Amino acid sequence: MSTRHESERLLANMTRAEKAQLLQSLVATWVMLFPGIESRPGVAGGDPCIVRTRIPVWLLEQARRLGTSEADLLRAYPTLRAEDLANAWAYVSGHREEIDRQIAENESDEPQ
Repeated sequence: MSTRHESERLLANMTRAEKAQLLQSLVATWVMLFPGIESRPGVAGGDPCIVRTRIPVWLLEQARRLGTSEADLLRAYPTLRAEDLANAWAYVSGHREEIDRQIAENESDEPQ
């Protein structure tokens, strides 16, 4: 049996809580590949953020999709540097589905 098939079998037998813990571990592992981005339990719901801040990557990407320029983002978040935005965009490029999901989840949390 391949590793992937074995993993799928194990996932099928996990509780939602176990799957969530596994996902957090996997995200933390992938985040290490993107300097300047970190994911910490208890900070922004564990979503990947810019280091030294509590600014989630999904928030920056959502603003970018809505037409906010990098200059405007840097003015709005004085702790950000241009390098932070470059790191965020690289992370988004490699984790598009995750970021799309986080944006959708946070849009549904907004008051109507």
